[in-house]
Amino acid sequence: MSYNNRYQSWLDDEYFDVLTKAELRELEGNEKEIEDRFHMELEFGTAGLRGVIGAGTNRMNIYVVRKATQGFSNYLLKVRNIKEPKIAIAYDSRNMSYEFAKEAGAVFAANGIHVYLFESLRPVPELSFAVRELKCDGGVVITASHNPPEYNGYKVYGEDGAQVIEPYDKMIIGEVNKITDFNEVKHIASEEAEAKNLLTWIGQEIDDKYIAKVKEQALNLEVVAKIGNDFKIVYTPIHGTGNKPVRRVLNEVGFKNVYVVDEQEEPNGNFPTVKSPNPEDENAFKLAIELAQKVDADIIMGTDPDADRVGVLIKNQEGKYLVMTGNMIGAMLTEYILSGKKQKGELPEHGVVIKTIVTTEMARAIAKNYGVELIEVLTGFKYIGEQIRLFEEHGDKQYLFGFEESYGCLAGTYARDKDAVVACMLAAEMAAYYKDKGMTLYEALVSLYEKYGYYKESILSITLKGIEGMSKIGKIMENMRALKIDTLASFEVLAKRDYQQGKRKEITSGKEEDIRLPKSNVLYYELSDCGWVCIRPSGTEPKIKFYFGVKGNSIEDADKKVEELEKTMKQMIEPWL
Repeated sequence: MSYNNRYQSWLDDEYFDVLTKAELRELEGNEKEIEDRFHMELEFGTAGLRGVIGAGTNRMNIYVVRKATQGFSNYLLKVRNIKEPKIAIAYDSRNMSYEFAKEAGAVFAANGIHVYLFESLRPVPELSFAVRELKCDGGVVITASHNPPEYNGYKVYGEDGAQVIEPYDKMIIGEVNKITDFNEVKHIASEEAEAKNLLTWIGQEIDDKYIAKVKEQALNLEVVAKIGNDFKIVYTPIHGTGNKPVRRVLNEVGFKNVYVVDEQEEPNGNFPTVKSPNPEDENAFKLAIELAQKVDADIIMGTDPDADRVGVLIKNQEGKYLVMTGNMIGAMLTEYILSGKKQKGELPEHGVVIKTIVTTEMARAIAKNYGVELIEVLTGFKYIGEQIRLFEEHGDKQYLFGFEESYGCLAGTYARDKDAVVACMLAAEMAAYYKDKGMTLYEALVSLYEKYGYYKESILSITLKGIEGMSKIGKIMENMRALKIDTLASFEVLAKRDYQQGKRKEITSGKEEDIRLPKSNVLYYELSDCGWVCIRPSGTEPKIKFYFGVKGNSIEDADKKVEELEKTMKQMIEPWL
């Protein structure tokens, strides 16, 4: 069916409501917009759905959410053949999140699946916890993470509380794609679902249990008790879900001086005070920095809309607040956790730290220093969650900490997704620990570099929207895959990993070996002097990302090396853009 036919079918079919049809009629004559909305169905990928809110098959709306939920229901009932399945649903502060969550619940209930729906917005990690706590067979979170306000999404979780992995993701996708008519989707009202005992609203009880598990991850509460009254924190939820759980856990572990950015405290899906609600973006912390300067804060922290990622700012020797990268935060927490457990005699014999392939190599050096195994997984926290499950099943390893460069981490195994609530607690505790030793977090970071080497990473992210953009991204990956590269900038290429082919090839000897990770459209170049480059299309946005990592003799040396790599890659791909 052509995009015009799809467009017309939405206008003609009585299934679609009058407001949807009114929105579509306003597009008459705008051929490009009609094509963009209807040239394809919003892809139900391995993480679920994510797209711009609006009417159309290639948009996030109640009909697309219903269809995705019917496909997930069919997977649970027909493919998995689960008797009396249960699902937990949470949602964040984005526009339409509550409506999409209710619609998902209505479809699950219509299929006889018991729904546990949070009574108000909650962070992603609490949904992950709830799936396990309530012994559910899966979960859904309505969120688009840090995307701009016009976006929303639908993330799918398995019974272990982690986002679904192969082969289950493909099975769910297959069931969603089998639905060719929206009229196939079952649906009942919330009142009917409650009357049939198929809908349970959840809240305070799960909150209390979740917060208790977060607090169990603390390492040095005696230090917090000692200096908690003199330690100042500025926190911003950036209009998201983190406000209540982050403030609660900080207060309960002993931090009494937590200053919240008033203008960003309340949930608001329009994110009016920022261009992007992204804790990776320094601009999102403009108001927080102003407040921190006013109160002379020791640390600034901010969480994204679904509170699974945290940004941290620390004060340098000149008194200026600097944004830490996700790699810096993760590396410092790795050192803090491992050293703390070692001091207490709690470092297990078979402990493991997990990082993704695009995350700093400093983690490897830290793990080695403490005699801890480091495991590397593909990009996506679901792969870290998968490893935790495998450790529990086999009983041979103990999870200590996991993180990725994109500002996500998890301490403890109560959840199986990244958790900004526990990250905020540990980052504040870590800052208090170093303050008690007469050090700022900036000085602690410098000491980490002096101990392990000056590791530096950067990301080049190129947005290529629409049909043409998708084609260009595919062409870049195709060209890079075919290209024989011996050097990049001043670095020698030692080996090339092609995760799609599942092969690692040494450049000089030509020796090949299998990569024992799932197939993925990713290229990785191992370089001399501990350098590396990784290329991958984003799984959730119309972007292709280039990751760079180096180890220098000083901060200046590392900066120079990473800039050279980025410049060389830009020149290489320019003809294909």
